[in-house]
Amino acid sequence: MTVKQYIKRIRYYGQYFPFTWHTVGVAIVSYILYKILYLRPNPKLEEPLPYLPLILLLAKLAAVFVLSMITFSILSALGCWLYFLWVKKHKGNPLQLKFTLQHTSHQPTTLLLEAELGTAIRPFLGFIKSRLLYDDGQLSPVFKLLSNKKDTSRFWLKEKIGSAFLQLDDTKEYKLKGGFIYFQDMLHLVSFASAQPVSGQFYQPPTMKAAPEMTVYPKQTTTTDVRIEQLKRVEGDYLNYKDFEAGDDVRRIVWKLYAKNRDLVVRVPERFEPFASHVYFYASFYAAENRSQLSNSFSKELLNYYKNSVWTVYNTLAKNEWELRYVPDQQFTIPEQATIADKNARIISNSHWHQEVSLQAYFNPSKGAVLCISSFTDTEALRELLTICDITTVVYLVKCSQVFKQSLPLHFIKRLLFLPPADRLYKTRVNWLFSPMRVAVKKKEALLEAILNESNVMYEVL
Repeated sequence: MTVKQYIKRIRYYGQYFPFTWHTVGVAIVSYILYKILYLRPNPKLEEPLPYLPLILLLAKLAAVFVLSMITFSILSALGCWLYFLWVKKHKGNPLQLKFTLQHTSHQPTTLLLEAELGTAIRPFLGFIKSRLLYDDGQLSPVFKLLSNKKDTSRFWLKEKIGSAFLQLDDTKEYKLKGGFIYFQDMLHLVSFASAQPVSGQFYQPPTMKAAPEMTVYPKQTTTTDVRIEQLKRVEGDYLNYKDFEAGDDVRRIVWKLYAKNRDLVVRVPERFEPFASHVYFYASFYAAENRSQLSNSFSKELLNYYKNSVWTVYNTLAKNEWELRYVPDQQFTIPEQATIADKNARIISNSHWHQEVSLQAYFNPSKGAVLCISSFTDTEALRELLTICDITTVVYLVKCSQVFKQSLPLHFIKRLLFLPPADRLYKTRVNWLFSPMRVAVKKKEALLEAILNESNVMYEVL
């Protein structure tokens, strides 16, 4: 077992430890007050203060009152925890979870967790909290279960409900392994935990970034609702065939197929129509790198940045008049009830670096209008692909190394004089500066941009 696995196991079983850092602080303060109020020597004064005994008496009464409230709150938390364990044993798991995507103006997709806890009693002036256990022993932030759900057939409150917006580190799908319910007193001195056997899946959606606007025109004719200025080629001729019917041109009969199976088929001719209705959006996750480099911490953060950039481009183009259709290069099972935006967000979130579907096999130049490529794209494959793309093709080059970009002198001064780093990528960014992978990625990004600059397509660097 590795050191990380030991740490995760210790952290897991540490959830059952009832005392917190608040307990240590309150114990120190209580000891100091006890010394002042009860062990304080009589002051050697010529004339004792007449009101000093009254002040000490009032202080002792206040201390006793506060201590009684704290004790009662701790005992109520213990009682509620024991009652909850009894309910869970006789009535099963009372924790129910629901994950939904919230769409707002400043953040189009945010993961909202809604939890419902049945048959639980809230401690006196205390709290009921929860957290999730997912993947390989990771714990989510703690969220409160404060609101109450009423039952019209009962006088008392039925269930505890709560919600929280989750913002996890990686943009991907997570597997639920369980959860914890905590019963805490008013000062968080104790925290009685109960494990919950929760299972399921949820995913962290990609986030939006700033992206430049670019004019994109559709290439695919599916409906004739929107008329365009430039004629577009419709698939046919040597691509599609149909059975011979009366009135078809006999010159289009495929005699080789007739000689082989005695079936008369004709080629469907190509045609040009002044209509187009859909913009097909492609985003390649193909990585022409060593597999060992695709599993380190750097590649994980580069992938998160690329997913967020792809989602940003998708949302930016979805605001145009053309209907946007995303063509993924990986297959996933998505619930049928999901909307198109939620479905595409989940596909992008679940995508990963791969080496199965190359760029040439994935992108269709005659159909695709927009293509997103990453810093791991094969340079020769891109050069070859751009030779058959026309000027209406739009390519977004996502320089994934931008995820580690920062103003180093300013950041160092802030860390030295003012604030500690609040960025979770601080250690990874420092290691990135001295990593050989940084030099290789930077060099490849410059080469990819040079290839795009030499081509006829429109491109934008993110």
